[in-house]
Amino acid sequence: MSFDQLSRLNREQPLRVLLVNAGEPDSLTWSGLVQPLKLAQRILRNAFELAVRTPEQAASEAADYHLALLVGDEQQPPLPDELARVVIARCRQAGFWGGVGAGVLWVAGSGACAGLRIALPWSLYADTEHITERAILTPHLFEIDGRLLSCCGGSASLDFSLTLVECLFGSQVQAEIKEALCIDRVRGHEERQRVALQARFGALQPKLSEAVTLMEANIEEPLSTDDIASLVGLSRRQLERLFKQYLGSLPSRYYLELRLQRARQLLLETNHSIVQVGLMCGFSSGSHFSTAFGTLFGNTPREERQRKLAAS
Repeated sequence: MSFDQLSRLNREQPLRVLLVNAGEPDSLTWSGLVQPLKLAQRILRNAFELAVRTPEQAASEAADYHLALLVGDEQQPPLPDELARVVIARCRQAGFWGGVGAGVLWVAGSGACAGLRIALPWSLYADTEHITERAILTPHLFEIDGRLLSCCGGSASLDFSLTLVECLFGSQVQAEIKEALCIDRVRGHEERQRVALQARFGALQPKLSEAVTLMEANIEEPLSTDDIASLVGLSRRQLERLFKQYLGSLPSRYYLELRLQRARQLLLETNHSIVQVGLMCGFSSGSHFSTAFGTLFGNTPREERQRKLAAS
């Protein structure tokens, strides 16, 4: 996932962003998204125009935007079909567009996410059967795939919004907003939604839930894909098909990212040495640990530890 293309929007003067709120104005999903952007508007003045609209207002206006997002609460009933169709078509006219919270499900239901990675709230996974043109569901907090942005909503909306601020307006503006909101750390897109796998997949895909639970229980001494498949009663090919369909990844890749996420947590939250952290997360080779960590997070374990020290 890369924000490089999106960051080119910082050349636009003024940069115009549309937020279509189909949910409650005091929901966590909405407030987490809109507050950092409102502060950015206050800091940047005429360089940034933020438009907040209801679905009905968005459907009837003809203004052009560089970025447009459809936002809804997880518990929000779907928009009426015709209104949803018009609003989604309206958002698609922007250079970059997408959904937050339930808005992701509505966008996916329109067929606009076929073959694309999306971050959907785990509580809405059971409502994806009507998505005829399949999207790739990921467990991440937010995603960007081509022109399409998605965020699972809830508290992740704040991380998503602050990431957008940094991408569009730079780290200095983000730092000012973090200070104003008393935010110490912005979670990256690759962090996973924090919810029990049984709750996320449960009756929908119990074998998948069981496989990921095995992975989470065997971080220090990783199991092979064949071992996991055997333990849950599937063939390797069946297991790979489940992971590809529901998590957009191969079991081996997903397992590696789980271990690296754990390593990052240990680097930031404990005083274990980098070698110890690598061993605790199943890496017998320091060079393999460093390379894999750098590929996923963009910096080395040593740089991550230094970031912790600098922050403290």
